Amino acid sequence: MDDDTEDWAAQLEANRDEKDRFFAEHRQSPIPPEERDDFDGLSYFDPDPDYRVEATVTVHETPESVDLETSDDRTVRYLHVATLSFDLDGESRELHAFRQAADESRTLFVPFRDKTTGQQSYDGGRYMELEPDRDLSTGDEITLDFNLAYSPFCAYSDTFSCPLPPESNWLETAVTAGERID
Repeated sequence: MDDDTEDWAAQLEANRDEKDRFFAEHRQSPIPPEERDDFDGLSYFDPDPDYRVEATVTVHETPESVDLETSDDRTVRYLHVATLSFDLDGESRELHAFRQAADESRTLFVPFRDKTTGQQSYDGGRYMELEPDRDLSTGDEITLDFNLAYSPFCAYSDTFSCPLPPESNWLETAVTAGERID
């Protein structure tokens, strides 16, 4: 492993430790209070730099409004603001990136399912949030790090309502990176 990869893996592990502390101790943890004493950390796939890919951005100047179904049978409205095109496992793939209509930030919400969904990862899919440091333009490159993929809070408690990935974000490959279930 080269120095950059070692630094990346060390930072990833530090982020995971910090998240485990939040889940175990914070009052806003999705782990029910009565279960926190027994919580000994989330499960993750091993860090894998092959799941850290560059994606080409297509910005949608007039974003389409999309109603995403939720884990509690409601819908929530998002805007399809960008399409991310990338290669993974030797194939060209796409994911749609969303933002809630009232959200003025640059954060891109990327919910997805893959061949691990319901088997090695949460059956409602996983999420990634991308935080570009500037407004993106069509043709820009952005790093998609599936090692940062996480399960939504509704994976840990039914008190949360979580958007489900739309069919357009169902990847026909196993993404063995990020959070997993035991």
